[in-house]
Amino acid sequence: MSSKQMPKSQVHLLVENIGGIDGLSTSFEPGVTVLAGRNATNRTSLLRSIMAAHGSDGVALKGDADEGFVELTIGDKSYTRTFERQGNSVVTDGNPVLDDTELADLFAFLLETNDARRAVANENDLRDLIMRPVDVESINEEINVLQQQKREISNELSTLSNLSEKLPSLEQRRTKLQDEIAEKETGLAEKEREVEEYDATVSEQREAESELESKLGELRDKRREIDDVDRRIQTEKQSLNALDSERDVLQDDAEELPDLAGGQVNEIDSQISRLRTRRQEIQSTINELQSVIQFNEEMLSGTSSDVVEALRGSESSESGGSVTDQLLADEQVVCWTCGSEVDQEEIESTIERLRSLREEKLDESRSFKQELSELQDEKSTYEQRQRERDRIEGRLSEIESEQHTREERIEELKERREDLEDDIDSLEETVDELEIEEHGELLDLHREANQIEYDLRRLRSDLEDAEDEIASIEEKLNERDELEADRDDIDEELNELRTRIERLESEAVKEFNTHMDEVLDVLEYKNLERIWIERTEQRVREGRKKVTKSVFELHVIRTNEEGVSYEDSIAHLSESEREVTGLVFALAGYLIHEVYETVPFMVLDSLEAIDAARISRLVDYFADYADYLVVALLEGDAQAVDSSYPRYSPA
Repeated sequence: MSSKQMPKSQVHLLVENIGGIDGLSTSFEPGVTVLAGRNATNRTSLLRSIMAAHGSDGVALKGDADEGFVELTIGDKSYTRTFERQGNSVVTDGNPVLDDTELADLFAFLLETNDARRAVANENDLRDLIMRPVDVESINEEINVLQQQKREISNELSTLSNLSEKLPSLEQRRTKLQDEIAEKETGLAEKEREVEEYDATVSEQREAESELESKLGELRDKRREIDDVDRRIQTEKQSLNALDSERDVLQDDAEELPDLAGGQVNEIDSQISRLRTRRQEIQSTINELQSVIQFNEEMLSGTSSDVVEALRGSESSESGGSVTDQLLADEQVVCWTCGSEVDQEEIESTIERLRSLREEKLDESRSFKQELSELQDEKSTYEQRQRERDRIEGRLSEIESEQHTREERIEELKERREDLEDDIDSLEETVDELEIEEHGELLDLHREANQIEYDLRRLRSDLEDAEDEIASIEEKLNERDELEADRDDIDEELNELRTRIERLESEAVKEFNTHMDEVLDVLEYKNLERIWIERTEQRVREGRKKVTKSVFELHVIRTNEEGVSYEDSIAHLSESEREVTGLVFALAGYLIHEVYETVPFMVLDSLEAIDAARISRLVDYFADYADYLVVALLEGDAQAVDSSYPRYSPA
């Protein structure tokens, strides 16, 4: 559901057995809500409950409960998540606000362990993190499809261009044929007039003339037939030439395509399968680490006295606790696995090691994801080339069959022509025998007229062929504008896809730099002039190849006592400055990925490193970008925040 479509009204939250919460029911008004209280008052559990209702997995079932749930009601719609303990794991179900929480987990749910928030403090790859939600594999697949479409259109346009170059010579031939036909028609009319004049003076031997006329008629028919056979032979030869040309082009195309063995694709499939299996194993480890870390954080933030007594055992309970025990209470905690008292620092150190291990596993998972993307691209390329080779080979087979058929037809026509030539020779001999001296001139006139008629038929046939070819070319050329428009559209789509990642990177840098400048102006850090990101390009190795990759370089500019600016190291940022920078980086991701379109809530926690006055200004700044901003603060920090913001304590 789009956040813009959600009503900006009161939102109700119902929680049972989540984190440290037994049961809770509360409402949120649009704007800022402050969760004020001491540590271990379930403020973080409440924030995680909001995240769970959206679909996030960063939530734990209460340690002593077998099931729990959260329900978030926005307007007239309710979203529910249920949690049930089954053995050593917790199974979730329900209908959360979001189907995919990656964007929300990265840029809206800004708890202490949030990846975007910690990226600056840990000096992680800022560019990779901001681009993590972008489906690069899908974009590359779209690019491949569009490139294939563009190649097909370009081939068609190339063919049309060749036809266009052929058109002027065809038009010249048509004009020449028209002139020759007009000349032949004039000559035929003259011969026919001479025959009529001659025929008018002859009154004898009509019977001989009748037989002669019959043989001459047969001779004309045979010559017409042999002319038709010649045209058909020529047409078949032209078709053969066209097939030869197409075959040569296809063979050249086939030579450019490697002969791909099916084993290569199978090998890639095997590699993909192995990588996916390994990535799933790593992801399972990450999930287990997340559950362990979260459980320990919840227990560390506040274990009830009843649970503590149960862990310590009956003897401790009966003694009522010594003065020393009371003095150590703030420095030691009860181990929830063995019940012994251990230093809190040891627990925190263990949690930190688990966090580091989780980060290593996340980096390893992202590396596998990148390699999987490359293998998918490689497989797609192989498959596309194989499909093209199969198409070419299929067409070559069709051409070979069609050539064989046409060659057989040409042989049949040549045999027919030889038979006609024999018939014509026989008829010419008969005509010669019937020729008499008195009518030799008439016979010559008939022969000349027959030849002119024969030439006329051939010229008219050639003219008809030329006109048909011109009409066909002109019809095809009418498609050129549409094809060029389609190609331009594809070029625009390709440009948009190719520059989409670059635009997102540029927008991320712009958003961060703009908001960082504004926040620093508002917070007024002493001698901190500017923190900004520079987008550069470097040659780096990804998987098995080197690529040019964008890199986000974070710069810190300070001023000395004399007011001179100099560049400082990120490592020299104070804890407060690092926290603010991380939050602004998360805000930049929130804005460029338009997280506000689908996620109505933004949550903030663990701001203790920032002084109270600056927390107040920072909350005011973030309030402009989220429909519902829920902030967990200590009592002292909460007092500095605008008193008009609603307060709530989950304890």
